[in-house]
Amino acid sequence: MHTPFFPAWHPRLAALGRRVQHLRQQSLCHLELLLGPLLPPGLLAQADEGANSRERVYSVRRTFFGFLYQVLNPDCPCREIVRQIQALFALHGQGRVDEGTSAYCQARKRFPLDTLSRLRVAMAAAGETAAQLWHGLRPKLIDGTTVGLPDTQKNQRAYPQSGSQKPGCGFPLMKLVGVFSLATGVLLDYAKGNKHQHELRLLKGLLDQFRGGDLAVADRGFCSYVLLALLLGRGVLSVFRLHQRRPADLRKGRRLGKNDRLFTWLKPADKPRWLPQSWWTKIPEQLAVRVIRFSLRRPGYRPASVTLVTTLLDPSKYPAQEIAHLYARRWKIELWFRDIKTSMGMEVLRCKSPKLVHKELEMFFIAYNLIRCLMAQASILNDAPLERLSFKGTVDSVRQFSVAIAQARSKKRQNHLIARLLETIARDQVPDRPDRIEPRAVKRRPKAFPLLNRPRDQFQDIAHRNRYWKNNPRKSYV
Repeated sequence: MHTPFFPAWHPRLAALGRRVQHLRQQSLCHLELLLGPLLPPGLLAQADEGANSRERVYSVRRTFFGFLYQVLNPDCPCREIVRQIQALFALHGQGRVDEGTSAYCQARKRFPLDTLSRLRVAMAAAGETAAQLWHGLRPKLIDGTTVGLPDTQKNQRAYPQSGSQKPGCGFPLMKLVGVFSLATGVLLDYAKGNKHQHELRLLKGLLDQFRGGDLAVADRGFCSYVLLALLLGRGVLSVFRLHQRRPADLRKGRRLGKNDRLFTWLKPADKPRWLPQSWWTKIPEQLAVRVIRFSLRRPGYRPASVTLVTTLLDPSKYPAQEIAHLYARRWKIELWFRDIKTSMGMEVLRCKSPKLVHKELEMFFIAYNLIRCLMAQASILNDAPLERLSFKGTVDSVRQFSVAIAQARSKKRQNHLIARLLETIARDQVPDRPDRIEPRAVKRRPKAFPLLNRPRDQFQDIAHRNRYWKNNPRKSYV
């Protein structure tokens, strides 16, 4: 602090200036000391002019880490972030902060979506540094899922609910298609749309994520002649499960081995509706594909037959058994979506408008990639298998260790705690249980309330509609 006209005031004002500047730079939730070094420098800085250029209580950096704290702590309301800001200002004796959540919600609305997208991409690139290759290729998994949104008019217009539900009785649905790295589990990119858009249409916007040397792996929903040709035109090989509507007679074709045949597929007569005409003209008239069939055998169960189609045509370089083992690892993308939706609480988003929903979605993916980066570091430094590290255990460890790291009084002590955190993550491993059966079923029964099949203001509750009446329909009370 400079006081050229009042030199006698310099000793007193300098300390005050340092305290104010320290408060402005300090964020809440104790997450910055741990996760800040993983973020690209400069992206969370205040703008020189225009939006987000003023010095506010909810600065860009503080708003980001407050939003990050919410996605790492399921069911954390905006009020809790405001209370943490109040506690931070009270700790430094910097006056009162408004108790309402309006200022924080407006700060989240002002936060640029482009900055969040760049942070997510940077986290994905950082996680890919530890990627391992499969026969010199980079396997990337593709799959789709849906998330629910709050029932507001804006969300309903952008992401309408199912047509089988009456107005006021359902919730908006957002469809997502994600591309994950098989080696590290980080989310490389995603596309979003409504329930009327097919997953192939959404995947069309993600094709720039694939480049020569990649290997696309997906289930039967993505198995199409057009997608195989588009990827092959980019130098990308594919392994898909054969679509159920396409016949595969392994008595035909050129034999490469047992249950291993080489076929020539012809270009479809009709152009898919999601494909531009300029792309359709570049699709080749025929395509050489390899069809592999193998059996899944589990003790006590009948063998299940799985048929794959791939553009890995060389049987000596890519044996059929190894391709089958690779496709079996495709199930990991289901577990990664479960980590995001169930463990982190993204199954139902909470923002009331599409603009904020998109930012909330980006924050969930940023948090997911940050956790994956920490898991990759822990795996490398402590020589632990990355595939067996617990995602939920890592989230819990980050939440607790970040508080201790923020209370450390020296940089050396902070580094020691970070090393202990990575060691704890490496030790928290899930059991290795191959071929374990995990059916998608719910054990806990729902409550015996009737379903809301019409708007709430028109719904009439019938007293005898409960589980006791259903179990004893002949029993009546007079």
